[in-house]
Amino acid sequence: MPPILSAQGVSKRFGATPLFEQIHFVVNEGDRIGLIGPNGAGKSTLLAVLAGEIEPDCGEISVRRRARVGYVRQISEFAAGLTVRRVVEEALQGAEGSSQLHFREEEKERRIRETLGRAGFADAGAATPNRMDSEACSLSGGWRKRLAIAEAMVTEPDVLLLDEPTNHLDMEGIEWLEGVLRSARFACVVVSHDRYFLENVASEVVELSRLYAEGVLRVRGSYSKFLEGREQYLEAQSRMQESLRNRVRTEIEWLRRGPKARATKAKARIDNAQDLIAKLAEVDGRTRTATAGIEFAASDRQTRKLISFEEASVELGGREIVRGLSFGVTNGMKLGLAGPNGSGKTTILRAIAGELPIASGEVKRAQNLRIVFLSQMREIDTSLTLRRALAPDSDAVVYQGRVIHVVSYAARFLFTGDQLNQPVKRLSGGERGRVLIARLMLEPADVLMLDEPTNDLDIPTLEILEEALLEFQGALLLVTHDRYLLDRVCNLVLGLDGRGQARIFADYTQWEQWKQGGVDNAASGDAPRAEAQPLKAVAPSASTSGAGRKKLSYLEQREFDGIEERIDRADERLSAARGRLEDPVVATNPALLTEALAELETAQAEHDAIYQRWAELSEKAG
Repeated sequence: MPPILSAQGVSKRFGATPLFEQIHFVVNEGDRIGLIGPNGAGKSTLLAVLAGEIEPDCGEISVRRRARVGYVRQISEFAAGLTVRRVVEEALQGAEGSSQLHFREEEKERRIRETLGRAGFADAGAATPNRMDSEACSLSGGWRKRLAIAEAMVTEPDVLLLDEPTNHLDMEGIEWLEGVLRSARFACVVVSHDRYFLENVASEVVELSRLYAEGVLRVRGSYSKFLEGREQYLEAQSRMQESLRNRVRTEIEWLRRGPKARATKAKARIDNAQDLIAKLAEVDGRTRTATAGIEFAASDRQTRKLISFEEASVELGGREIVRGLSFGVTNGMKLGLAGPNGSGKTTILRAIAGELPIASGEVKRAQNLRIVFLSQMREIDTSLTLRRALAPDSDAVVYQGRVIHVVSYAARFLFTGDQLNQPVKRLSGGERGRVLIARLMLEPADVLMLDEPTNDLDIPTLEILEEALLEFQGALLLVTHDRYLLDRVCNLVLGLDGRGQARIFADYTQWEQWKQGGVDNAASGDAPRAEAQPLKAVAPSASTSGAGRKKLSYLEQREFDGIEERIDRADERLSAARGRLEDPVVATNPALLTEALAELETAQAEHDAIYQRWAELSEKAG
């Protein structure tokens, strides 16, 4: 069967700078493709090209005959006055109008109710904000995203293209989407930087980057398999680059000697040398990468207790967000806030920062407490130039007590000098995120509060952000739907159930277990399956502080999780090799004895290597 979607030799540029050139991209039946790449590589543009929303500069896009393509944009918006139900009805009518589908009325009604029900929308009149008769534009960001996905799915597409669908979904919504995509009969292409999501959903991963000679690297398997494949590719490319550099060095030395005769053979060698030099320049330019320099500045405060909530209740718009909260924020604590959309994570951050008064109880803050808050709303004047966004009053900034020119400071976040005079509105979402982080880094903080800092950031920047947060010496309060970031950075999790209850957990996994067994039964008072600690001030210890644990990379953590099984196998192999040497038949047969000794030597080397690796990972994990 021919592919559903095929892009051959596709290129696209905006202005003088090409996003991608001569890209080949194919979507076959059953594919679940995770599309990743650095900010500005053109992932959203490529998705729009595949959806037929944007024309490529050159190349060909072909769609299998009668195949239906669904497309969920990064920002989900709906016209005023449209209800949830009407949005899905219009999607079906549009499909029928283009002669793709024809339904009887009863079949149409069944499809609408089934699609919206699976997306979590309740019947009209239900006591919930996500009813089918709710106005679509009044929904929260997460529910608008669910509706946009339902709108695309109701037409039964052959391939569904999703652009950053997890950005506005809460963890429950992300898990819902994972289940939908894993069980779907349609193929899908998903642009995402959520590493757990990619691991759980993708059957293959494609990275769009100028780092690769073909413009893309495609590896079949999960995200962790992709990381292994990319490492192998980069190693091979590095060896090729070094070999090419050696050949160029040899040819340059020959050219410098100046061949006396300009015979045909000598001229051919000169041409070949010039080709090699040009190829090396191309490879060097393509593989030259830079990383953002993220490092948050903590204050020198020695006070251990920074903020204390005593039987505090928080309300917003007449709704109780949390009640009876007794909790302390201490120096060095790294606290993640977890809960469904609307459970009040942002509201609690605002109450901690003093932006929102509490309804009852008491809040105590250390004297002259410095709180730095990155809001989810991403407040930034987009009419400002990048230069003025980073340095409002001059051409220099003060970072960690040193005066740095704005050009040098911008370069830490991968901005070029040419971009400094461009307005912020021309930057991509990920680039705007880097601007906000750059501004935050100029403010020393006792308490760093980040509300969804990962939206639009690419994976390399996320990894650098993780390291910066692990090294931050003050208190960190983090709201994020990035489960990997939450799991790696935070040593405590405050879990909210959306009904006014909150509990403290050792990590994200424990909260997830409690959510599955406890949140559903919270109203009836049933005991949760996982034991949660009562809310109280918790001082981080050396064994639980973020700076002392969870220092493993994604691949290292997966390796560490499975290393005990490898140790067991190595022990068994070594024991079997030693047992074979003790076999009288082997001991009296020179050929068998030589073979057994070789096996023992191999097993011993493997045994020693795996134990050494276990020691390295254990020390790194703390």
